[in-house]
Amino acid sequence: MRLLIIEDNPDIIANLYGFLEPKGYILDSAVNGYGGLALAAQNQYDAVVLDVMLPGLNGLELCQKLRGELGMDTPVLMLTARDTLQDKVAGFESGADDYLVKPFSLIELEVRLKALVRRAHGSHGRSSTMTVGDLVFDTATFDARRAGRPLVLTKTGYTILGCLMKQSPRVVTREQIENEVWGDNRPDSDALRTHIHAVRQVLDKPYAFAMLRTISGIGYKLVASHEEV
Repeated sequence: MRLLIIEDNPDIIANLYGFLEPKGYILDSAVNGYGGLALAAQNQYDAVVLDVMLPGLNGLELCQKLRGELGMDTPVLMLTARDTLQDKVAGFESGADDYLVKPFSLIELEVRLKALVRRAHGSHGRSSTMTVGDLVFDTATFDARRAGRPLVLTKTGYTILGCLMKQSPRVVTREQIENEVWGDNRPDSDALRTHIHAVRQVLDKPYAFAMLRTISGIGYKLVASHEEV
C-alpha cells in the first residue's frame, strides 16, 4: 500500500514511518497543505492520512481541493485533536472518508486504512484492471493484452506498465517510475532505460503506432491513439 501522509507534527510522522515502513508500506509525506496537494497531483496513492490543522492550507480546505480540483476518489483518513460532532461533520463534508482523533493507536490507524482501501476497491467495481486505448492490464493476474494479443514482460516490466497506465495520459517522471519499481533501493546504473526499451519492444514494435512516448529530459507517458502528442 502506498500512502501519502500530510502532517506537520514531526513526532507523528516519525511514528507512522517507524510503524508502517517495516510492514512494507511505501510512504510519502508533506508538512503543509500545499506540499501535500503537490504530491497528490503528481503521484498515485492507495490512501491519504490528512491532519486537519496544517499551516498554509488546512486539512479541510485541502480535502476539498483533492476532491474538487484534482477529482481524486482516493480514501482520506483525517486526523485531528478535535472530537466534537461539529468537527467530525465538517471533516466528512469536506470529503474525508474516516476520522481519527488524536492521540490515536497506530494499530487502529492501520486497520482503518485497510478497511478504507478495501471499500474503495469494491465501490469502483474492480480492483485490478486498467485500460488505455486497446491496452488492457489486470494487475492481479499480470495478464496484459494489446488489441487482444498477450504481452509477455518481466515483473519489472509489468510494474512499469502499470505505473504508466495509472497516470495516462499524464507524463510520469523517471523518478516516479524508479520509486515505483525500486523504492529507496534505486540502482546506480541507468537500469530504467534498459527496462523501458524492453517494454517498448513488446508493447509497440508489432503495432501500427507507439503508445509509449519518451518526453525528453522528463520521463515517459502512454497514449491511447496516434493522434495524441
